[in-house]
Amino acid sequence: MLNSTECGISQAPVSDLASRSCLIVDDSPLVRKIARKALAGQGLVIDDAENGQIALEKCQDRMPDIVLLDWNMPIMDGLEFLQALRRSHGGKGPIVVFCTTETDVEHIQRAIESGADEYIMKPFDQDSLCSKVASAVRHRQVTASERLRAQLPD
Repeated sequence: MLNSTECGISQAPVSDLASRSCLIVDDSPLVRKIARKALAGQGLVIDDAENGQIALEKCQDRMPDIVLLDWNMPIMDGLEFLQALRRSHGGKGPIVVFCTTETDVEHIQRAIESGADEYIMKPFDQDSLCSKVASAVRHRQVTASERLRAQLPD
């Protein structure tokens, strides 16, 4: 089992990730296995899906806190899944980290514009993956705190 220092996120408390649910969406069983090992070691409760259609069905049953998402998959690709997720009831809630071989700026921009919170390139190592996920969680927490402060009277 990896601890936060081994996973490269010593500045993010493990409690930022512990007990959160994560859906890993990738058509590669090997990628799902590697990601599962890394993220479960941080206390995340993991589920997985081999394509966007299965992932969307799982989200309709139970919305995850975090989605690790591949771009190129059969049946429903990652971008189609992300757009459908963000349109669905509760679909703006999950933190989405795109994990793909698509490296050009246009792909990254399309992912972010469609609602991705973070982007990581394949191949990745466990440290990079955990760091990106923790960073996306921290960013979402900071953004939520800033919104709350903005609503408070002076």
